[in-house]
Formats: sequence, C-alpha cells, structure tokens
Amino acid sequence: MNTVIYMVRHAESPFEFGQERTRGLSEEGFSEAKRVAEVLGDVDIHFMASSSYTRAVQTIEHLAKRKAMTIVEYEELVERAIKGLDYKTTWDVLYEAIRKSFIDIDFALEGGETTRSAQQRAIPVIERILEEHRGKNIVLGTHGNIMTIIMNHYDDKFGFDFWNTTSKPDIYKLTFNLNKLEHVERIWT
Repeated sequence: MNTVIYMVRHAESPFEFGQERTRGLSEEGFSEAKRVAEVLGDVDIHFMASSSYTRAVQTIEHLAKRKAMTIVEYEELVERAIKGLDYKTTWDVLYEAIRKSFIDIDFALEGGETTRSAQQRAIPVIERILEEHRGKNIVLGTHGNIMTIIMNHYDDKFGFDFWNTTSKPDIYKLTFNLNKLEHVERIWT
C-alpha cells in the first residue's frame, strides 16, 4: 500500500533579516501559491501539514481552502539554518556551506544546524505522518533545504546538486511503500 507525500517548496518570499519565522510571500509568491492549488487541485488529499514558518503555510493555504482542510503545523519541519540567525553573511558563504553540509553531514557554520541534526528532528515527524496516514495522499508545505535533507535521508542521491536545481515554488511527489521511498517525480512546471 503506497503512501504519497507531495513536498511543496514555498513560493517566492523576500528575505528580511531577523524575520525567518514570520516573513511571508511576495505578490509573485501569492500568485504562484494559487498555481500550486491548481496543480494539486484534482489530487485526492487526505492530510495537509507544513513547517510552522509563514511562507510555507501561505504556499499551501489556497489548496487547503479549496479542499476545506486544515493545515497541521510542525515546528520540527522548519527550514534548516546553516548559520546562526543572529548574524549576516554573504550568499557565497551560505551557498558553499550548504554544499559542504551535504558532503559532511556534521558541518554547519557557527550557530547553524547540521544536516544530521536537521534529519534527527524532521525524520521522526515524517515517519509518524507515514505511519498515521498509510495509504493516503499527504501535502507538506516545506523549504528547499529541509526538503532536500528529508529526501536525502531516504535516498542519498538527493543532495546539494538536487537542492541547487529546485525552484520557488516546487512540487515533488514522493511515493513510499511503507517507510521506503520508492519513487520521486517532479510535478511542478
């Protein structure tokens, strides 16, 4: 009996230092969130979950309204901060740190979270969702880094190169047989 998780990476959200938890979607992001609802509109969805960060929730809200469903938020599924949230650095430094973190899963910049620790907090929630909703279709509002880290746990071919090709938003259909990832298909165009 297959269980499907639709990983929905959040739409465009302008970066605002210090607003990681609460920054919402841009005007373009809200428009793309409506497209997410269209793309998944015909899917028979049984459960909707999300990171508790505003941009992830907002990306699947139109779909939740269309399906008359509630979104269950999980703090354990928030984005992985590769560096401490209390200091600024350049995109080049962050990009290289993300790359390195998929080679050395215990690497993070000062104050940041390693790939290993992100998996240790997120995977138990994914496993519980798979168990509680076996044979169902699930939508999960997520972020690029934590999405890739979760997928990497089930299949290590999902790493930096995969993360680097994802878009905002993006949708991946993950098919599980029990708790084994059997197939991944990108359905966002």
